[in-house]
Amino acid sequence: MAQQGNQLDRVKFCCSICLDLLKDPVTIPCGHSYCMDCIKSFWDGEDQKGIYSCPQCRKTFIPRPVLEKNTMFADLLEDLKKTGLQAAPADHCYAGPEDVACDVCSGRKLKAIKSCLFCLASYCEKHLQPHYESPAFKKHQLVEPSKNLQQNICSRHDEVMKMFCRTDQKCICLVCVVDEHKGHDTVSAAAERTERQRELEVSRQEIQQRIQDREKDVKLLQQEVEAINHSADTTVEDSEKIFTQLIHLIQKRSSDVKQQIRSQQETEVRRVKELQEKLEQEITELKRRDAELKQLSHTEDHTQFLHNYPSLSALSESTHSSSINIRPLTHFEDVTAAVSELRDKLQDILTDRWTNISLAVTDPDVLLSQPEPKSRAGFLRCSCEITLDPNTAHTQLLLSEENRKGTFVKQHQSYSSHPDRFTDRHQVLSRESLTGRCYWEVEMRGDVSVAVAYKNISRAGDGDECGFGCNDKSWSLDCFEDSFEFYYNNIITFISGPWSSRVGVYLDHRAGILSFYSVSETRTLLHRVQTTFTQPLYAGLWIGPGSSAELCKVK
Repeated sequence: MAQQGNQLDRVKFCCSICLDLLKDPVTIPCGHSYCMDCIKSFWDGEDQKGIYSCPQCRKTFIPRPVLEKNTMFADLLEDLKKTGLQAAPADHCYAGPEDVACDVCSGRKLKAIKSCLFCLASYCEKHLQPHYESPAFKKHQLVEPSKNLQQNICSRHDEVMKMFCRTDQKCICLVCVVDEHKGHDTVSAAAERTERQRELEVSRQEIQQRIQDREKDVKLLQQEVEAINHSADTTVEDSEKIFTQLIHLIQKRSSDVKQQIRSQQETEVRRVKELQEKLEQEITELKRRDAELKQLSHTEDHTQFLHNYPSLSALSESTHSSSINIRPLTHFEDVTAAVSELRDKLQDILTDRWTNISLAVTDPDVLLSQPEPKSRAGFLRCSCEITLDPNTAHTQLLLSEENRKGTFVKQHQSYSSHPDRFTDRHQVLSRESLTGRCYWEVEMRGDVSVAVAYKNISRAGDGDECGFGCNDKSWSLDCFEDSFEFYYNNIITFISGPWSSRVGVYLDHRAGILSFYSVSETRTLLHRVQTTFTQPLYAGLWIGPGSSAELCKVK
C-alpha cells in the first residue's frame, strides 16, 4: 500500500505535458498545474489563434493568462523530493497524442509497452503481466506498440489474418483460404514473412552497397572539386604572371622604341641646327659682301674702282644646296608602320591562340557529362545563333543580308579575295566556332549537305581534302530530295530515316557527340557520331545547283 501511495504521489506531481516532475510549477485559471516552460511552449503554438486552452480540460482563456510561479507548490515539491519522491518511470507515464495507449486502462490511459497480435490489443506494463505469467497467453505474439492492429483483421470475416495469398498478393484469414481464395497459392503469413525477409535483406544489402558506392562517388566528386579549385587557382596565378611578363615585355619594348626615337630625334635636330647656323653665318657674310660691292659700284673714280675690284669680287666657297637633305615630313613613319605591323601580328597570334585557350578552359577532363536532350525544350536550351562567314563562301553562293541563308546562283559574286574562301567547292562555313553543347536547325530546298568541320580544312581546289565528309576534318549529312547519306573520311553510311526539309544538328564537343535529326512535327534521330573532337568545329553547308539552305532561328 505504501508503494501504491508513493506511486500515486509521483503521478499527482507530474506535468501532463512533459510527464516529468513539475519544474517551476504554475497553476492556470482552471486549476491545473504545469511546468512554466511547458505551458509557455504550448501556448506559443496557439498564438496565431489568439485562444489559449488547458491541455487537460480544454477550457479556453482570452486573453493569454499571465503566469506566476506557484511558490507553495514549488516548496512542497522540494520537500517531497527530500523524502524520496522521484519522477515516474517512463513505462508508467501517461499516453500522449503520439503514443499508443493501453486498451485496458480506464480513465486516463498509460502508455502501452507492447501490443499482442493475437489479442489485437495494446497493454501497459501492469496489464501486460498476465501475458508473461499465465500459460494461456504463452503462444500470443507480442510486438512493439502499434496503432494499426485493426489492419490485421479480415474485413469480410472479422478474423485475424494469419495467411498470405501469393496469387492475389494479399493477407487473408483462414476462412478466406476455403472461401474466395480456394485453390490459390496460399502460405502462412509467417512463411511469407520469412521469404520476404530474405528478399528484404538482399534489397538492404544492395541498397547499402549502392550507398557505399554513392558515398565513394561523392568523395571522388569532392576530391574533383578540390582538384578543380586548386588547378583553377594555380592556373589563374600562373596566367596572371605570364600576362604580367608579357605586358612588361611590351612596355619595355615601347620604352626602348621611345628612347631610340628620342635619341635619333636629338641627333637629327642637332645636325639640322648646325647646318642652319652655318647657313645663317654664310648669309650674314654674303650680305656684308653685297653691301661692299654695292658701295664699290657707286665709286666714281675709275682707278679706285679697278684697284678695289679684285679683292671684293672674289666669293668664299658656298654651301651647296645639294648637300642639304630635305626629306618630307615622314621622318618616323617607318617606325609607326613597323609598330603597327607588330601589333597586327600580335593580334593575329592572340586571336588564333585564344580559341585554343578558350577550348582548354571550357573543356576540362571532368567526371560528369550532360545527357543528350530528349525533348524540344531540352534542345532549345542548347540552341545557338549561327551566321555564315562571307569570307569562306564560294563565289557562286549568294548570302542573305543577315548571312543566315545561302543560295546557289549561276553568276559569280564579286567577293573580295580571301585565303579562307572555298575556291571550287560550293561550300561555306559559319563565322562562329562551336566548342560546347550546341543545337541548330537547317531548312533546305534541293540538294544540300549539312556539315561540321575543323577550321584547318583545305579551301583551294576540288580535291577530297576540301570537300565536307571526304576527309578526317569534317562530318557531313548529305540531304537529297528523298533520302539522306552520311559521309566521314570518304566513307558513306546510308540512312533510312524519315525525310524532312529541316535537319537539326546537336553537338556536344566535350563528350564527342554529333547527332543529326529529321525535324517535322516530331524529331527522329538520323545518325549519331561518337568520337573525340580535337579542335573547335564550324557549321558548314554545301549547296548544289538550284538549291538553297538557311540557318533557322530555333523557337
